[in-house]
Amino acid sequence: MEGIITQHTPRTVEEVFSDFRGRRAGLIKALTIDMVKFYQTCDPEKENLCLYGLPNETWEVNLPAEEVPPELPEPALGINFARDGMQEKDWVSLVAVHSDSWLLSVAFYFGARFGFGKNERKRLFQMINDLPTIFEVVTGNAKQSKDHSGTNNNNSKSKPSGLKVSKMMSSPPPKEEDESEDEEEEQGAVCGACGDNYGTDEFWICCDACEKWFHGRCVKITPAKAEHIKHYKCPSCTNKRARP
Repeated sequence: MEGIITQHTPRTVEEVFSDFRGRRAGLIKALTIDMVKFYQTCDPEKENLCLYGLPNETWEVNLPAEEVPPELPEPALGINFARDGMQEKDWVSLVAVHSDSWLLSVAFYFGARFGFGKNERKRLFQMINDLPTIFEVVTGNAKQSKDHSGTNNNNSKSKPSGLKVSKMMSSPPPKEEDESEDEEEEQGAVCGACGDNYGTDEFWICCDACEKWFHGRCVKITPAKAEHIKHYKCPSCTNKRARP
């Protein structure tokens, strides 16, 4: 499958991790923001299909590689066949688990190919392990603070900037009684679209339907636009309602 072969083969730990992050971002996009397109692409009437994450943070569904052995480890085969045989969220979760496994196999394939030693492998795994898995992002099992600001006077979901459902994370929110637990939640918060961790200098918005947090840039919402939104729904929740 030509799409998964990069023009520049990663050879260092940093390059392999960068490749990992790019592919991971593409897969998360397929299973969240681009869910409707991904769902429609996985037609059970078609042949065995695989979901590929690409280093440039995009994704594609295609037939598996014809060469044996393939240039890189292959993703799970035939994801489209299970689509209509189970609940959608269960199917997406299954694809996410297999995608996580594939990402690790590709990363450590590069490590083996270019002779990473014990310390290099350990460093690569630690870098990967600092990110939530695709499964955690897609299912919402990653540590996400539903209220990044602690207690708010009008009891809505975290409005430190005065916006209805969004905020600019410019400083750590005030702590409640269980300070250590809140701090752990805040540090573990991730964007529901790209899966990146909480950042203090970025604009975030919360979905009123699924209560997941998103970078404004990931869902194309600016602070100015958010001021006029009473109830925000992320692309995934909006698409679920629109799907027949």
